Amino acid sequence: MVHERELTTEETEELIKQFDKESNVRQFTGVPGIIVKGLLLLFGAYVFWVTLFVSLPEQVRRCSFLALLILIGYILYPIHRLHTKRVNSVAWYDLVLGIIGASCFLYYVFNFQVIVNRAVALKPQDMVIGVTGIIILAELCRRVVGIPILVVAAGFIIYAFVCPDHYSLKRVVHQLFYTTEGIIGTPIGVCSTFIVLFIFLAAFLEKSGVASFFIDLANSVAGFASGGPAKVAVIASALEGMYSGSSVANTVGSGSVTIPVMKKTGYKPHFAAAVEAAASTGGQIMPPIMGAAAFLMSEYTNLPYARIAVAAILPAILYFTGIFLMIHFEAKKLGLKGLPRESIPKFFPLLLAKGYLFLPVLVLVGFMNWFTPAKSACFAILSILIVSVFKKETRFTPASFADALAAGSKNTIGVAMACALAGIVVGIVSLTGLGQILVSVLVGLSRNNLLLALFFTMISCIILGMGIPTTANYVIMATITAPIVMAMEISPGVKVPVLAAHMFVFYFGIVADITPPVALAAYAGAAIAKSNPIKTGITATRLAITAFIIPYIFVLNPAMLFVFPNPGDPANTLKVVQIIISSLIGMWGVASGIEGYMFKHMPPIERIMALVGGLGLIDPGLVTDIAGIGLIAIVFVLQITGTRKQKAAAGGQRRPFRSG
Repeated sequence: MVHERELTTEETEELIKQFDKESNVRQFTGVPGIIVKGLLLLFGAYVFWVTLFVSLPEQVRRCSFLALLILIGYILYPIHRLHTKRVNSVAWYDLVLGIIGASCFLYYVFNFQVIVNRAVALKPQDMVIGVTGIIILAELCRRVVGIPILVVAAGFIIYAFVCPDHYSLKRVVHQLFYTTEGIIGTPIGVCSTFIVLFIFLAAFLEKSGVASFFIDLANSVAGFASGGPAKVAVIASALEGMYSGSSVANTVGSGSVTIPVMKKTGYKPHFAAAVEAAASTGGQIMPPIMGAAAFLMSEYTNLPYARIAVAAILPAILYFTGIFLMIHFEAKKLGLKGLPRESIPKFFPLLLAKGYLFLPVLVLVGFMNWFTPAKSACFAILSILIVSVFKKETRFTPASFADALAAGSKNTIGVAMACALAGIVVGIVSLTGLGQILVSVLVGLSRNNLLLALFFTMISCIILGMGIPTTANYVIMATITAPIVMAMEISPGVKVPVLAAHMFVFYFGIVADITPPVALAAYAGAAIAKSNPIKTGITATRLAITAFIIPYIFVLNPAMLFVFPNPGDPANTLKVVQIIISSLIGMWGVASGIEGYMFKHMPPIERIMALVGGLGLIDPGLVTDIAGIGLIAIVFVLQITGTRKQKAAAGGQRRPFRSG
């Protein structure tokens, strides 16, 4: 057997560069390195300055935010990934593009009142600057984020010209560049206000050593269990998901440790990679940050951020429980053992030694009750700096503080470019009324059948979400597909709640990261495990089957999201308990049916019964719940009795012969 090992830091970084375009940055040393880091620190200082000390007009704040990032972005990101191998080398045309692109948005900063007063009466220089700014922004987005989102945005722009109303270039440029319904619209507004602070929070958490602590903590909880390393990957990814904003980076970061260990334990390479990809993708639905989409969801639904985070808790727990069950049954089926107990950290000593690293998350959640999310993130960052003082190995020095601030600035570029391009989609939909057209078409195709409409919406979300980062992904889903779900009725006269509709499309946009053929997270995991990417993606989709079930549950029964027709009704608590129990039983049935194992190998009829019973629990009706629980109970009893018979038969075969 080939000896498996954890990836080195260099190998991990190379893999991240291969599958995560945001990591394909130029390398700088010496004086050029100091200058580039100075620019990143300047941007970080600007962010905290406008958050804590000044109040700028929205157009000024958003355009200055983009101007700084465009200048830094063209310095950091070359035209092709191969150019990142050149140290201290910036092409002259990149400097020119960065300066011109930044100048386009600064033109708006210094003339915004005049431009606002002009309305659609743009001057020729306004047109030139607008078109130039859009093109330079799009090119930087291609370098940082990738082509898929560029194709989507370009498709919408083309639609504006060819749609029945045939909008002019002047009208399109005005909408996209000079109004708050385009590039500097809601997505970049939320990014520059809230999301950026949480990106900095994640960077400081990473520098504090929280990632290794989460892996150690997961090992102490589940490392000894059957197939322990895979369960460790699930727990660690759920914890990392609280602050990570990228399923690919999460997959490579924790997968470089967990995937080799899973392979050594006995898991097949494609399964080990799929476990990490599915769990890491689930990290994007894990509150409180949810891949930074929670803040955008708050804006689009007009609900408080805390309400979004609370609503996401139960579905996230059920998602990871589903993956955990699939892994458990797979491990039992293969007879896999856990890690030796002597190699696993002790839970309570570990918690006593490093449990303080949880404090920033508690500060973040706690301060949400009194402050804005942005200021709460600032307090959480401050708490990281305070708690790090007590341990020499975690204590921030001026150099490590600067590194964290620079990392946060760099990580902001990709998210901001994606939000800006997503703003193009929002702007065109607003201009053309395309959203209403799509709603009427899909509602018509579904013939007002809710399940059929949800199915069509699911397929649309998966296709539109392929290769697009979490934040931009959600913006596109919220703009195009969420209105489709909101147009449907759960029962006569009762529309699907806004929150349930947005969570539904958010979930299915996210699972595009593991759904072939694009499946970026699965491809990243496959590269570490040296497995077939398509097979890995298919396996990851199978493991994350609960992600395809849970959204239907909370649309059909919004109580899972703590959305009730009568909020003060004491029976609401009972409804939530009922949903939790029925969902867990349903996932137990689906997971065992897919894996073909519960307590022993399942014959085909038992697998079908378990699957049908589990799926029956999706519908919150009393009849389907009773039927589903009944079928799973029958399979449970058959499995228990069959296991006992097998043990008795095995015991009888081993009984030694005694002569009379």
